[in-house]
Amino acid sequence: MPENSRVNDPTDRQLGLRTPEGVYATRDMGTFRLRQMGQKGAFRLEILVLFDSKGGNTYALAKAVAEGIVEVDGMQPRMRRPKETTPMEVIRADKTWSEFYDFKTAEIPEVKLDDLAETEGLALGSPTRFGNMTPALGNFIEGTGALWQRGALVGKVAGVFCSTGTLHGANELTLITMSIPLIHLGYIIVPLGYTDRGVTETTRGGTPYGPTSVSGLPDESAADVELRLCRVFGKRLAEITKKLRS
Repeated sequence: MPENSRVNDPTDRQLGLRTPEGVYATRDMGTFRLRQMGQKGAFRLEILVLFDSKGGNTYALAKAVAEGIVEVDGMQPRMRRPKETTPMEVIRADKTWSEFYDFKTAEIPEVKLDDLAETEGLALGSPTRFGNMTPALGNFIEGTGALWQRGALVGKVAGVFCSTGTLHGANELTLITMSIPLIHLGYIIVPLGYTDRGVTETTRGGTPYGPTSVSGLPDESAADVELRLCRVFGKRLAEITKKLRS
């Protein structure tokens, strides 16, 4: 079942984020450039938020992860998407997919290998495909051989998040399989853990392995607890990245 999102929401088109008081975010070539309002200090360290999304649900999770990242002073997210591999006739045959494809290709830059090399951490998000990440993300990850050979990503922090169409659609398995290539690349994997009570209270998505969402339930949109766990996860990634790089 396709993900769903209110792709015509102006806040989505501006890629707006909820940020700490006194700070607001604007889109600048897919990177959230945070501007201080009457405050001193520059944002120096970036975490790459790399996600695939077909109808918008994983995108909603990615935005929430980015909101968590900007809660940590000195940290900012860089939003990217992989090159689409779904045949265009399949995309255009589904109204939700078609609208969101047009939105994401216009607003989110396509990821390059330099995005991995230039950032200090990675939050990788995907809809599940039979317990794995999407082919689009998989193709990009398979192209990181040169970075692997020179150890360019060793010691950087990474975590994963995903969405599924059904309650038992392999969200935990997907998070595990997504982590495997990151381990080979030398990333330090940071899970969500039981760092928020929502992990034990949720009846939908949300696991100690990483944030998840179930997009095929009746309301077809990410629940508040799922988005809160994404923000907790993003903040955790940013805090640990900052500690390791300071």
